[in-house]
Amino acid sequence: MEDNLFELSSELKNKEYKHSNYTAFCVSDPKLRRIHKATVRDRVLHHAIFRILYPLFDKSFIFDSYSCRFDKGTHRAVNRLAKFLGKLSHNNRDLIFALKCDIRKFFASINQNILLRLITKKIKDENSIWLIEKIIRSFSRGLPLGNVTSQIFANIYLNELDQFVKHKLKVKYYLRYCDDFIILSQDKEYLKNLILLIDNFLNKTLNLSIHPDKIIIKKYSQGIDFLGYVVLPCHRALRTKSRRRIFKKIKISKEKLKAGFINNESFNQSLQSYYGMLKHCNGYKLKIKVDKIINN
Repeated sequence: MEDNLFELSSELKNKEYKHSNYTAFCVSDPKLRRIHKATVRDRVLHHAIFRILYPLFDKSFIFDSYSCRFDKGTHRAVNRLAKFLGKLSHNNRDLIFALKCDIRKFFASINQNILLRLITKKIKDENSIWLIEKIIRSFSRGLPLGNVTSQIFANIYLNELDQFVKHKLKVKYYLRYCDDFIILSQDKEYLKNLILLIDNFLNKTLNLSIHPDKIIIKKYSQGIDFLGYVVLPCHRALRTKSRRRIFKKIKISKEKLKAGFINNESFNQSLQSYYGMLKHCNGYKLKIKVDKIINN
């Protein structure tokens, strides 16, 4: 390992570094995704680049961007959404609408030239840009799911959208998690008008588009489905699909435990992650059902 690091260091100094090919595999959690795994030496470099880029760019991101950032994440995004809804509805008294959108084939559609141009606005060092470009161009089109660098690159890319929505459109109640975003308003027509403005911006500036089949405008009273939870005026529920997936995974893990494929420690760790999800909603009855599955 040490020899490999010295060799990598030498290649970087002499600008002889070449990114290796990826190993592709599929995961289904919940929908099918194609993951591309880099070699160990390339992943070492990815992490080093991430550690340098993250503090440089993160401070320029808006507060309400929640994907792949320290002290953010899904639970804080859902908590913030609930806070926004409560505030805008004056503690559930007023009618509120939520516009929810998804960017079509986001990672596959990222334009590498545009991404590189955004990065060079902040980073001027030629050697750094040479290396960053090597990482970006290591994939034929878009960005690979699986690279830690793809996380920061994705946020750099969509920060352009965030800044447009917040500062050009002057939207107050907006939050984004990766390629999903939500805007809240008391005016349904206002939200409808925003769709075209945002889609035009995405097309012209970032070569992206809103998925036409994933544009949803709902009343707060109907429940706002976001990141596995449904936020309602008086409570928060786990999405039906999320609930079914948890029950299915627990049953599979239980069978693996019985067959000896996993040990008690591994089984308990997975259980704690599911119990953790239930803590962020009204999940007492679900916890009882989980306990029954475990004990039967």
